[in-house]
Parts: sequence; C-alpha cells; structure tokens
Amino acid sequence: MSEGTAVDHAPAPVPPAPRRGLTRRTWTLVVSLLVVLALGLLGGFARVPYVALGPGPTYDTLGQVNGGDVVVIEGQETFPTAGNLTMTTVSLTDDVSLFGALGLWVSGRYALAPREEFFRPGESQEDVRNQNVKAFQDSQSSAEVAALRYLDYPLKVVAAEITEDTAADQVLEPNDRLLAVNGRQITTAEDVRPALEGTKPGDRVALTFEHEGERRTSEVTLGTAEGRDTGFLGVLPLDRADVPFDIKISLSDVGGPSAGLLFALAIVDKLTPGELNGGEPVAGTGEINEKGEVGRIGGITFKMVAAREGGATVFLVPAGNCDEAKQQTPEGLRLVKVETLDDAVRSLESLSEGGDAPTC
Repeated sequence: MSEGTAVDHAPAPVPPAPRRGLTRRTWTLVVSLLVVLALGLLGGFARVPYVALGPGPTYDTLGQVNGGDVVVIEGQETFPTAGNLTMTTVSLTDDVSLFGALGLWVSGRYALAPREEFFRPGESQEDVRNQNVKAFQDSQSSAEVAALRYLDYPLKVVAAEITEDTAADQVLEPNDRLLAVNGRQITTAEDVRPALEGTKPGDRVALTFEHEGERRTSEVTLGTAEGRDTGFLGVLPLDRADVPFDIKISLSDVGGPSAGLLFALAIVDKLTPGELNGGEPVAGTGEINEKGEVGRIGGITFKMVAAREGGATVFLVPAGNCDEAKQQTPEGLRLVKVETLDDAVRSLESLSEGGDAPTC
C-alpha cells in the first residue's frame, strides 16, 4: 500500500440480539404433544358405559376340570361315554376404557353393549356375580330333575322357599317333602296351586308333609296375597329327584342358567348304555326347566364361535335362538334345533346312527 493513501474501512456489522422465549413453531409442537398426551390418557384411563361381549371358555360336561369329573354320579351304575358334550359360555368384560372398547370392537370377535343392560343402577359386579352363581346352581338342579324325569326315575315335591309369616311358615321348613294339600295328593309341583282352588283367605286346610323322614299332618290358616283371590299358603314347591344316589356337578367360575341342557344330556349319557353323541364332538347351549323344556338364551353367536374353535361339528340350538343363529353360523358347524330334552336326545341318537335331525 502506497504511503499517504487513504483507505475507508466500513464498521463491522452488529449481530442481532437473541430472541427470548419459545418460537411459534416450538409452541405449536408443545401444544400438539400435550393434546396427544391428554387424548392418550383419556383413551387409556377414561371408562365408557359399555361392556364387551365375546366368546367365552368351553367345558366338556363328559370330561374333567381341574382333575375331577364335571358330572359325578355316586351310588348308581354308570356307563362309558366318548366324544364331547360341550357347554359354551360368553365372556363379559366390564370397566372398559375408550381405547380398549375400540380395540375389542375392531377385532371383530367382540361386541359392545350398554352396561345398563347387565348392571342395574347401584348394582355392583359382585351383586351380578352372585345372581349368576345362583342361576347356575338352579340350572344344575333343573338339569338333574329333567334328566331323571326323562329316564322315568321317581320325583318328589319339596318346599324350596317359604314366605315369612304365612300358613306354610307355621309348620314347614325348607326341603320338607309335600305329600298332600287340602286333601289332594301332591306328586308334582304343579299340583299345589290347583289344590287350593276354591279356597279363600281364612280357610283352614290340612297340610301333609315329611320332615326328616317323619310324616306329619297339620291344619293351617290360609292367608292373603296380592293379585290372588284364593287362600295363600306361602310355599314355593319344586320337583326334585327321589333316588337313592347322588349327582354332583363340579364347575366353578361359571354363571348363568344356559348350561342346563348340556348338564342334563351328560346325566342321561352316563346313566344309559351307549354313546349318546356317537363319540363325536357336540356342543350346545340352552336353559332347561324341570319338565325338560329348553329355553332361549343370550349370546348365541359368540357361543357358536367358541364351539367351532373348540372343534365341535354339531351345535344344539334352542328353538327360540334359531333365527339369530342361522344368520351367523360358523363354517363347518351343523345347527340342530331343540325344544325339549327329548328332542336333543333323539336328534343325537339319529345323528350317531347316520340319520338326520331338525335344523334351524
């Protein structure tokens, strides 16, 4: 550079002052993450007022559970069985989260139903469980009576329940055997109401019964009951088997009445020669009463799925469920329509011999 030459230097640029706080973009990301987190918590923890219904576990009534026979007959000759007579159940999942409900519904194996259809206001899961256990126990008793009635074993009528402060409460105790009411012999539970026809509250009638093996006769004064003109005795009579052997059904953690038909079939199969099902895998469902009549049940579509997945090829369907069942029948499952225990026995015998059976 020449001496005396002037050079003009520009001042150095000053860097901008850094911004304080988060940028708009950062705020957007933070808010989005918080929303996603909130939705995740809501979906994972928030409960919906629905229950999930799906295929439940199955049990072979001719087989064993936890190392013991499901149906045990003691004190009477029994015969070998083969194949399966499988009872089916429906699983009910309560306390379902929003995401859980969506996941179960999307799976296609479950359906959602309003919780109020299964739990009354103020009713807990324990309350419902107790009701289902009671219904299951009643179904066992009904199955035993229906099976032994079908096989022509004798029956007796017992006082199953006694209303407090009534005529029956004066002299009867639960499980006393009823022999005669108002001069009419009692051979079935249906005989009790006709025996009181023509009576009125305040009438005195004779009641003959058996208490702990002792025969007794007492006169009682009939009371009143709402909606009834005749005298009120205050006893719920039920048919029970009058046999010198015991039938025990051992199955825990199962509720509801719909296993009755399969229990009855298992009892019939064990007390008669031959294999009722022809040694084949048969499943089914159906509530049954003491007269052997098979009633409609719930969850038929889920029960059919469980049966087919368990290997069943024949499924016994209560006549009242046929319309629903035939709309969603799993492939490879043959539906057999039954209205009574007699229908079910005859159909299985026919199929085992290569014949036909009524279908839905």
